[in-house]
Amino acid sequence: MAMAIILVLIVIASVLFHILAPWHATPAASNWGSIDTTLFITLIISGIFFIAVTLFMAVAVIRFRHKEGARAAYQPENKKLETWLIIVTSVGIAAMLAPGLVVYSDFVRVPNNAYELEVVAQQWQWAFRFPGQDGKLGKSDIKFVDSVNPFGLDPKDPVGQDDVLIINNEVRLPLDKPVKVLLRSKDVLHDFYVPQMRSKMDMVPGMVSYFWFTPTKTGKYEVLCAEYCGVGHYNMRGHMIVEEQDAFDQWLNSQPTFAQTLTTAAKPSRDSVLEKGRLLVEKYGCGACHSQDGSASLGPGWKGLYGRTEQFADGTSALVDEAYVKESILDPKARLVQGYPPVMVAYTLTDDELGALVALIKSLGAAQQDNEPSASEASGPGDDLAAQGQRLAQSLGCLACHSVDGSKGVGPSWQGLYGKTEALADGTSIKADEGYIKDSVLNPGAKIVKGYAAVMPPFTPSDKDLNALIAFIKSKANADADASKAEPGK
Repeated sequence: MAMAIILVLIVIASVLFHILAPWHATPAASNWGSIDTTLFITLIISGIFFIAVTLFMAVAVIRFRHKEGARAAYQPENKKLETWLIIVTSVGIAAMLAPGLVVYSDFVRVPNNAYELEVVAQQWQWAFRFPGQDGKLGKSDIKFVDSVNPFGLDPKDPVGQDDVLIINNEVRLPLDKPVKVLLRSKDVLHDFYVPQMRSKMDMVPGMVSYFWFTPTKTGKYEVLCAEYCGVGHYNMRGHMIVEEQDAFDQWLNSQPTFAQTLTTAAKPSRDSVLEKGRLLVEKYGCGACHSQDGSASLGPGWKGLYGRTEQFADGTSALVDEAYVKESILDPKARLVQGYPPVMVAYTLTDDELGALVALIKSLGAAQQDNEPSASEASGPGDDLAAQGQRLAQSLGCLACHSVDGSKGVGPSWQGLYGKTEALADGTSIKADEGYIKDSVLNPGAKIVKGYAAVMPPFTPSDKDLNALIAFIKSKANADADASKAEPGK
């Protein structure tokens, strides 16, 4: 009897959860509201079967429960019951499949006036191509793919010369105009997914899949990869902006054509070398793991990297020069930077391509040095030590888990940490002073802060590096206090 009551309660709770739950699909921003209807039909039919089967089990538990002296009736088969089960099940499956087949048929039946957009996927980034003034996309082939021509367009095809290339993760579309989306992948299986558009389709290497939709609402929508494609899959994101036709035309006319990219690549200048390096970054997806603005990522950031001394997992260190950068690309596991996982694959680039990447990384380092005050211009030795600690925190990957703005991370935030009393997982508490910070770096599993997992690996920095890290963490506490004093009423 207790089991029957539990089954009935499961049915009631499931129905109430569906009715009262605050989680619902975002309203569609395209013409594919029929996809939501199809999903709703599937939910209703599967829900009816779930309720019927669960309640039948509850009835069976009550009716056929064990009784003293009673014997179970043996019935080897019941053709009438089997026939009804086959009929009802077949009708239910057909009712779930039919709407989906109808909607999918419409999903790939493109109207004649649809505007074409090609989406090219690659670990771990998106690129887009629009037809030019002739309204036609040029021919493409994998044999033409290189650092200058990442889309693989045929340079001799006149139709493709005016194709508009969008080599970044943001694309724009005009409002209320049907779009045919052509999908292809340059490496592994991906999936182009824009939830609000209800658009979702696999991208298979060697194939061109497609579908169409009409954007019906202006706004900025996130583009996701919905198929696991490697370690940087979580970071394969982009944006689709839907805007009025005039704004879209103005944006499209400002983007480079294929012919213009060929002309730029032919100019023998420093800028063209840097541009080649940027194209290589786009082509190989380096930006998914290495940031260029100093933000934390899966691998070491490139801003200010060149000329810096990096600490390695084996306890050694080396200056980041041209030879080190090239070695890290050709054999990334030779010297692993401390605090980063060994996930980068080896690349086989030409000397020219290696030189372009080195030039790009070097330019990012030079830009940082030009914009930052020198040690003599700093306000004091403490500030200089804190800056060293910040660079060390970036190189060790600390900022991937510890935020400096108070936001929630894998580990405790460093903003306002120094001098604060932390509650530990064992019920005790401790003041975050120099001794505690040193212990947390050298032996992070000794004192776990309450609410955080014991996932931090131990580090073995020198005393000088430890002092620099502590100075940086102190500076975050001081900055927090200064900001509080500056607020009215503080």
